[in-house]
Amino acid sequence: MSKIALVDDDRNILTSVSMTLEAEGFEVETYNDGQTALDAFNKKLPDMAVLDIKMPRMDGMDLLQRLRQKTSMPVIFLTSKDDEIDEVLGLRMGADDYVKKPFSQRLLVERIRALLRRQEAMNNEDGPVTEENKVIERGALTMDPLRHSVSWKGKDVSLTVTEFLLLQALAQRPGFVKSRDQLMDVAYDDQVYVDDRTIDSHIKRLRKKMRTVDEDFSAIETLYGIGYRYNEEE
Repeated sequence: MSKIALVDDDRNILTSVSMTLEAEGFEVETYNDGQTALDAFNKKLPDMAVLDIKMPRMDGMDLLQRLRQKTSMPVIFLTSKDDEIDEVLGLRMGADDYVKKPFSQRLLVERIRALLRRQEAMNNEDGPVTEENKVIERGALTMDPLRHSVSWKGKDVSLTVTEFLLLQALAQRPGFVKSRDQLMDVAYDDQVYVDDRTIDSHIKRLRKKMRTVDEDFSAIETLYGIGYRYNEEE
């Protein structure tokens, strides 16, 4: 049973969403501010967190920043209808996904299940080596899907589930272009729609992380209006 942390200062959302998730078979912990959630996470991490952005004591952005210092667990943001800047900023800070308020609880459940399936697949070290889980070595890049590990020029890089999947999809076929739609299919279930901006934000975050270990990193090329391509570097 996966444990979901739901962090929001709206008690109606905490009550209704937790009831829905529990009915779907999840274990749910609720918190009404970021600081209380962080205190609990420092003792034991959940399998996934669903965070509101605007909360008292510590908002969702600050909480995400603290979390990304210690874990790559999946995080979904809940954003208000007009918070487009917050959505993009949240993705660039390392959130895996976002859902706009008011939202369909069924949509939220689908997003949660999609991310957990991908997390579970990458954590599963059993079974035969396949194209999806074999170690990738592309010049300075090494990726081990079974261990969810990435290194560039021998230096470790910590990626979220979504960032890892996008890099894996690009690096598997250097020189070939992946459209945004193709990358959406990699990172999300077919029934879950995300817009182009979401993929672009994840790619920008991915590049930023790679440049923390190599400021000259340029292996991911943008082809405007088409998509992205991985160019193998030595």
